[in-house]
Amino acid sequence: MGDGGCGVPRTLAAVLAGSLAAVPAMAQAPAPSATRPLLTIGINQYPGTFHPNIESMAAKAYILGFVRRPVTAYDADWALACLSCERLPSFGNGDAARETTPDGKPGLRLTYRLREGERWADGTPVTAEDLRFAWEAGRAFETGFGPAEFYRSAYELIVVDARTVTLRLDKVTYDFASLGDFQPLPARIERPRWEADRQGYRNRTAYDTETANPGLWNGPYRIAAVQPGAGVTLERNAHWAGAKPPFERIAIRTVENTAALEAQLLAGQLDMIAGELGLPLEQALALQKRSGERFRFAFTPGLTYEHIDLNLDNPLLADRRVRQALLLAADRRQIVERLYEGRQPVAEGGVHPRDRMYDDGLPGYPFDPARAAALLEEAGWRPGPDGIRRNAAGERLSLEFMTTAGNRSREQVQQILAGMWKAVGVEARIRNEPPRVFFGETVSKRRFGAMAMFAWISSPENVPRSTFHSDEIPRPERNWSGQNYTGYRDAEVDRLIEEIPVTLEPEARRPLWSALQRRIATDLPALPLWHRADAHVWPRWLEGVRPTGHQNYSSLWVSEWRLR
Repeated sequence: MGDGGCGVPRTLAAVLAGSLAAVPAMAQAPAPSATRPLLTIGINQYPGTFHPNIESMAAKAYILGFVRRPVTAYDADWALACLSCERLPSFGNGDAARETTPDGKPGLRLTYRLREGERWADGTPVTAEDLRFAWEAGRAFETGFGPAEFYRSAYELIVVDARTVTLRLDKVTYDFASLGDFQPLPARIERPRWEADRQGYRNRTAYDTETANPGLWNGPYRIAAVQPGAGVTLERNAHWAGAKPPFERIAIRTVENTAALEAQLLAGQLDMIAGELGLPLEQALALQKRSGERFRFAFTPGLTYEHIDLNLDNPLLADRRVRQALLLAADRRQIVERLYEGRQPVAEGGVHPRDRMYDDGLPGYPFDPARAAALLEEAGWRPGPDGIRRNAAGERLSLEFMTTAGNRSREQVQQILAGMWKAVGVEARIRNEPPRVFFGETVSKRRFGAMAMFAWISSPENVPRSTFHSDEIPRPERNWSGQNYTGYRDAEVDRLIEEIPVTLEPEARRPLWSALQRRIATDLPALPLWHRADAHVWPRWLEGVRPTGHQNYSSLWVSEWRLR
């Protein structure tokens, strides 16, 4: 997932253990009471929808971490855990079993049992029927759920009893125990809306028309009030069976301008800023220097990959020499040094260097404006009278460049990149939008003209099916599901993406991963920028927040948060 999208969690690499940044020691202070009436959190985006399965956006994932419980998730120690199930299926405990599918392929049978006491916030039990509805809606591809690969593979769901389901999958994958984004949906509320109009369901869901309905939420909190575009208010779920979190209410406020977000923190209007989608790194570093011991800071390296998606349906970007020239003309190392004090490594692709499947022999693109100019010449682009290159038809090499409005760091990077590209004869026309529009409409429906800058957030060894497989290109007949926003189509990449998950031995997967990374690094459907570090800012009286560094956010474990 990214701040605009997400991937399905994958098997975790042991080499990544211990990569989370150490939290600075806290100064001694009087201990407050065990509970507090309100915690106020600032984030820099507002969700385009609150439906768990429609569209992918970091703001939604962070908020839903407080109010929803997926079946499985990766925790802060990078280990797969049951959140609403009793145990993970394995071949050893009998909940996973190999079988042959009806069409003769190697398949898998997985059984999950929901924890006793799981309830929606209106007191109704969470049942296998809620999982059945989520599966049926996802299998009807006109609904527009994503990522679609799970629903394609899970060809049958059997309700065993009120709390138990068995899934039959048409392949055996190395990460089979993870259900990713698959989670229960309250069938009694959502099924009638879906059955009335499957194609139009995304505009009729109670998650957006009745967001404060307690029957939609099964986490430690429920959404009690919504201020469209501005934030949400959460209240404790009275029917939550787990440990009680220390706050009666949590107010999550959206401040899309990061300078204003910082100002509200300093003014005491916010208690904390979520590192998952809060202040850019350089802004947080400057704040730490100015604020002394007033706040606690943690800088977490993680699997957040800043990049620029290129719309490959734009004829100006169809030649990969143009795409390679754009990357060669961008001095990414200088940007990282100037803006981020060198704390964010330059990326050669979407796989993090600490991931055990990372290939350190990828084609590199060091800053080389002369080589960039030569590639543009080869591709038929000659300098025009205004310095901007033109092709034989007289078209100017002018590209629309978009990102999330109000994000000071990204807007600064835009200006720097635009200047670097102009030096080699490429014009970047900057046009930005609020995140909820940028992600909810423009990017998700591939309406950006040429370049869209944002981040993907994933887990280790995350096969990029949703972002690079040709079946995942969003289109109207699939109700815009899928995250291949570039429109990238490559048969060999499709083959590798399909083969990697069903290759069970890690060493056998390694050459496949290398081939995949090298092909994408050569084609460059997206321009890699850097691997981000998240900047968390907490009050001194708050303990227990554990940044994960991946797409299962710290909000999923709010029951572990404590007051000093």
